[in-house]
Amino acid sequence: MLVNRRTVRIEWADCDAAGIVFYPNYFAIFDSSTHHLFEAAGWKKRDLIAEFDIVGYPMVDTGAKFLVPSTFGDDIVVETQVSEFSRSSFKIAHRVLKPGPDGGEIVAIEAHEVRVWVGRHPDDPKKMKSKPIPDEVIRRLSAA
Repeated sequence: MLVNRRTVRIEWADCDAAGIVFYPNYFAIFDSSTHHLFEAAGWKKRDLIAEFDIVGYPMVDTGAKFLVPSTFGDDIVVETQVSEFSRSSFKIAHRVLKPGPDGGEIVAIEAHEVRVWVGRHPDDPKKMKSKPIPDEVIRRLSAA
């Protein structure tokens, strides 16, 4: 599967009174990382919407296991990839990596999202309806 890696600097506003990242802020980072994965596959979100006539790919489930905290000024690396495809949904895996004591990387967070490929409902354009994920999208996101 295509893996996108991006470095994110933890800012003061990301942190809580204890000086560590306030956990909901990670989910904003993960959302952006999903969009960056699609960009690595060749599409900005607006391009996907236009090319495939979709509303987007909203999240329907998410979760995370927090193993090591991050604090103001830390640079973290977020690795993002699709871990599973279904007809109209896909599961995203995120790993947050930090420098380890031996110079390597340690896993700080393991997270997931489930997203659905949706377009406008044919009977009511104010509503959304799932659509099959196009083969081209699956092919690009599955590339090594």
